[in-house]
Amino acid sequence: MAKAEQRIFISEADQYLFGQGTHYDIYKKLGAHLSCEEGVEGVYFAVWAPNAVKVHVIGTFNQWKEDAHPMEKLGEGGIWALFVPGAEEGAMYKFLITAGDGRKLYKSDPFANLAECRPGTASVVADLSGFAWKDEKWMSRRDALDMNKEPMAIYECHIGSFMKHPDGTEGFYSYREFAQRIVEYLKEMKYTHIELMGIAEHPFDGSWGYQVTGYYAPTSRYGSPEDFMYLVNELHKAGVGVILDWVPAHFATDAHGLAEFDGQCVYEHPDPRLGEHPDWGTKIFNYGKPEVKNFLIANVLFWLREFHIDGIRVDAVASMLYLDYGKKEGQWVPNRYGGNQNLEAIEFFRHLNSVVRGTYPGFLTIAEESTAWPHVTCGIGEDGLGFAFKWNMGWMHDFCEYMKLDPIYRKGCHHALTFAMSYNDSENYILPLSHDEVVHLKCSMVNKMPGYTADKYANLRVGYAYMFGHCGKKLLFMGQDFGQEREWSEERELDWYLLQEKYNKGIHEFMKELLLLYRKYPAMHEIDNRWEGFEWMNADDEEHSTYAFVRRSSSETRNLLFVLNMTPVKRENYVVGVPRKKKYRLLLNSDEERFGGWGNEIPKEIMARKKSFHYQDYSICFDLPPYGAAIFVF
Repeated sequence: MAKAEQRIFISEADQYLFGQGTHYDIYKKLGAHLSCEEGVEGVYFAVWAPNAVKVHVIGTFNQWKEDAHPMEKLGEGGIWALFVPGAEEGAMYKFLITAGDGRKLYKSDPFANLAECRPGTASVVADLSGFAWKDEKWMSRRDALDMNKEPMAIYECHIGSFMKHPDGTEGFYSYREFAQRIVEYLKEMKYTHIELMGIAEHPFDGSWGYQVTGYYAPTSRYGSPEDFMYLVNELHKAGVGVILDWVPAHFATDAHGLAEFDGQCVYEHPDPRLGEHPDWGTKIFNYGKPEVKNFLIANVLFWLREFHIDGIRVDAVASMLYLDYGKKEGQWVPNRYGGNQNLEAIEFFRHLNSVVRGTYPGFLTIAEESTAWPHVTCGIGEDGLGFAFKWNMGWMHDFCEYMKLDPIYRKGCHHALTFAMSYNDSENYILPLSHDEVVHLKCSMVNKMPGYTADKYANLRVGYAYMFGHCGKKLLFMGQDFGQEREWSEERELDWYLLQEKYNKGIHEFMKELLLLYRKYPAMHEIDNRWEGFEWMNADDEEHSTYAFVRRSSSETRNLLFVLNMTPVKRENYVVGVPRKKKYRLLLNSDEERFGGWGNEIPKEIMARKKSFHYQDYSICFDLPPYGAAIFVF
């Protein structure tokens, strides 16, 4: 049993700062914390329930007796608190709230650090102190990096379906078991970061963690908070950054959760036109209420400080920015200027990023924002929302739509693969091929591709080469780097047996090579958001559906030339304009047999000749394989 080292209590200053929305350590006071009062050990319970008539804490320490431990209301701010002598770590509990209309509500603790494994809904007393972190090297290095210039290849992962034990009804790997498997895999593949889905506690597996009930609790499906700390620690020791999916846009309506927490709308907006998502069946946070903003901003700091998380990917940002998002006429209320912008959400994002990124400059805040909202990413204090990166959803849509086309029709949509560069310098982008693209009958990445099996995998290889050559950091969902053929389901593990098959093994090897090049050559990642890092050699060959471009480093050394053929036709004696009279050394040919290709060869070195082509003074010539990607260094 953990030993309480100090007395926990809530002062008038704590209440004042929370009421102002600026108590960024509030998670250390609200919730359940081991405490020692006058030499007696126990647990200090505190909850914000401003409209409650009475609040009792019930649990295993009092046999769930409803009147055993009435809580005291501390002030006008609505915080209730009580020290329970003898309560211990591991005790299950809930808050019994008596609403103004007499209803009794049995609520989980919004600030709990551990929850009973679903279908149970109780909170559990947990102690987060005492873990022996060994990631000092990673943490000090993280804060010194400018991630705009660093490689960022993110592996998006859902722990529960990455791998499963063959026995048992669920077969979940624990956080510790998963740590062993995932560290080995990420080091082999050379990913720089992992983005974990569904870590905050949630009741329904099928929500994938996007309908949260426990914002301050790592889900107990895979183990304890200490087990999750172990996972992060092992990833950091292996040089892998950890990003969490974070969901401030909406929350679950389950009876034990945040919805109508004390009988009235505490966390959500009381006007259903502002407080409910009609399509999703969820509640929307009230971003204008200081305590709610405090709850969310302190939550990010909680994951950062207590679990050493390196960043958050903020889900459904567009739904927060637009009052009419997913709503019909009459289902939303304009802002005070008559527009559809959610002014309170805008201020919330600026506040969040100024506090988090302003204090921890190495921490990444990433917006999943699907519209053309201006200046989503910017420096702190600049005129924008303040995020570090934004998912380029437009690029993702254009890429997937183009790659699905039969190659005979691709020349009619040639611009789909060039358009994103026209706005590339407007934000700091991440190119995502996420879980959302491989579910709900959208097909896996390989089965989006046209043609027979060999064609599908060749298409995918050239598509990934285009993605990794294009400006922007990278994100790929698990299983798509070895050609997972079935759509993803949270109910089963990835089809790892496919790695015994020729084409799956081939694309897996290809992705290893591509990720290695991405990390090795600064030209592929150092200048992602300015034209100095990218130049089209040929963006207009729609007749042949080929593309050629150069990526440059700041030192103008080891620049890279990408040449891509998006058709099944071999382009013999294909001419590419190049910027310099140098030797162009082949780094990667996607058509090699070891990658599952047909084995068409490309010369290892090609000397540029003084023959102008497509506005360049020099050119090279070689046979470009069908569905082929060639990467040269010069």
